[in-house]
Amino acid sequence: MHSAATSTATPTPYVEPGAGDGAPHYRENNGSRIAGEMSPASAAEAKKEADRIEPVLKALWQAGTWDPKTVRTALLKLGYQEQPNGPLVVRQMDARFETDHYVTPEGAVVSLRVHDDACVIGFVQRTNYQVKATGPYPESGCFEPPFAH
Repeated sequence: MHSAATSTATPTPYVEPGAGDGAPHYRENNGSRIAGEMSPASAAEAKKEADRIEPVLKALWQAGTWDPKTVRTALLKLGYQEQPNGPLVVRQMDARFETDHYVTPEGAVVSLRVHDDACVIGFVQRTNYQVKATGPYPESGCFEPPFAH
């Protein structure tokens, strides 16, 4: 007696590496929102700078002072230099669409170019603050681009 083996496994659709939620065109649709890779040495230096910036943003958040001018002044005291395109840029938060209009929240966003392949980005606002080391974004440099889809 001969029996044929049957397979009940169904093929899985291709999911490209780094596809976030697994959507087939994730990287294509979100390419501008995916940070570039950092070399290990650049990542270590960016982490070091993030560790210097984090306590400053935390103290400003705790004090309730998160306007761009105050944040800029505090970060310049760490020895950073500000120019229109870096290495340090401090500006108001991006406008967000709420219900039926755009609102610009109180707070500041920060970017620091550490190397060509490494940045520190952060923000401080009424509800929270954050600092992280990241590679640059293809279209917006060190600033994380707004959500597009």
